[in-house]
Amino acid sequence: MSARAAPPPDEARRASDPVVDAYKRDIDRTLLRENLKRSLEERLLNLERLQRFAREVRKAGPPRR
Repeated sequence: MSARAAPPPDEARRASDPVVDAYKRDIDRTLLRENLKRSLEERLLNLERLQRFAREVRKAGPPRR
């Protein structure tokens, strides 16, 4: 058995998976890029704020079944 070489980066980028393509159209990559410009500390602080907000929403909503 011969080992198969990985495709050059250009070809790998062009090859697409229909499932991945279906999900990609619903993702705003600009938000991901903006978040990655932040420091790790800023991202963790944002995560803490989001978790606090989620707890408040759960408390304010109807009781779980």
